[in-house]
Amino acid sequence: MATKIKVQRLPAEQMFQKEINALIAAEKDPVPTGWKMSPRSVLTYITGGKAGKTIITPKYIGNRRLVEIAIATLVTDRALLLIGEPGTAKSWLSEHLSAAINGDSTKVIQGTAGTTEEQIRYSWNYAMLVSQGPSPEAMLKSPVYNAMETGTIARIEEISRCASEVQDALISILSEKRIAVPELGFEVPAKKGFSVIATANTRDKGVNEMSAALKRRFNIVVLPAPADLESEMDIVKTRVEQLSENLDLNSELPEQEVVEKVCTIFRELRMGETLDGKQKLKTTTGVLSTAEAISLLANSMALAGSFGNGVITDYDLAAGLQGAIVKDEEKDSLAWKEYLENILKKRGLKWAGLYKECKELNE
Repeated sequence: MATKIKVQRLPAEQMFQKEINALIAAEKDPVPTGWKMSPRSVLTYITGGKAGKTIITPKYIGNRRLVEIAIATLVTDRALLLIGEPGTAKSWLSEHLSAAINGDSTKVIQGTAGTTEEQIRYSWNYAMLVSQGPSPEAMLKSPVYNAMETGTIARIEEISRCASEVQDALISILSEKRIAVPELGFEVPAKKGFSVIATANTRDKGVNEMSAALKRRFNIVVLPAPADLESEMDIVKTRVEQLSENLDLNSELPEQEVVEKVCTIFRELRMGETLDGKQKLKTTTGVLSTAEAISLLANSMALAGSFGNGVITDYDLAAGLQGAIVKDEEKDSLAWKEYLENILKKRGLKWAGLYKECKELNE
């Protein structure tokens, strides 16, 4: 009997270990220094394909050329910056690139207003520092420091939320490819294979804008929102299926019609018009991203599995939609009410049940 996973979420390299091993075993192309597989195999891992008899599932559904540019950037000595609106799979792509290239996606710094320069470089165990003075044993190495020592990739999430002095610390690291440790009188040069993948949210400008000097150290790849309804539905279905494997939701996967309803509502409210472009709509304060659609459906599965018969109903879906759409009670509630009355109500029998449940919750 297979051992049941006891952690909520495995890192990508463990979740898809079988696929990574298959790609490494079937490798026929040159592998860059420090990498586990060739750029072509990394592309297959990200976009899907086959490795021998093993099916490689797509991790990113979108513009293949953008993924090629991202991978090619990491072959050079340039860092990679993935930018886009919330929910465009920046972190997801960053994690899977690191997993495929190094077999380790866990060297991560989460950028916040409170991120310090020490978290980018190194800090100290102050008890040891006071008792013994500066020593390698007293040093606490950052993920970037570890990546430089091992010739691997460090990830920095939401870099635009970091303060300017933290960003400045990165400039010298990305330029010189070394970290100076004056307390111990040495420098740590980056091994071949070292790089940084950073992400930035175009909706959240953060504490400080990224300086021009820092931007010049990155190759920038802009990840767009899904181009059409079908693409967004593919992404949502794939991720919900993957999520449900690690969660005890006790529910069937959402049917095609359920996914279509959620994605249609999100896209229309996000764009401010119906999919056919014939009617303008009020937008809401929330982003209503693809990531939120995935979360909504997972929550609906939990409701159906915990309090229903394991099949998502309009009642389950309405609860998730209400929570996702109405962030600002005054503005969003009005926009949602107008959408229900002017759009959903007029879409016929297929949408009637959802309209009824949503209307009751929004009153």
